Amino acid sequence: MQSTAHTMDQLFDRLGLPSGEHEIDNFIERQKPVSSGKEIYELEFFNESQKAFLKRAKMEGTDWAELTDTLDDLLRKQADIRPA
Repeated sequence: MQSTAHTMDQLFDRLGLPSGEHEIDNFIERQKPVSSGKEIYELEFFNESQKAFLKRAKMEGTDWAELTDTLDDLLRKQADIRPA
């Protein structure tokens, strides 16, 4: 079975979120860091259909799983705070 390599912009498209490079970066920066006590599919800023997709990707190991894990890692990093 061959898996399909997806990109972050495709994941954001699939989630129904703005998928331009700057929009993705802004989304991640606005949301992070997220609680280590929650799975990505439990995060409050995702709607129910987004949560269902992320849960399926993670639990069933779909071809979106690796990219979902990457997004999860990015959301758990500390916010990039720069002096004004």
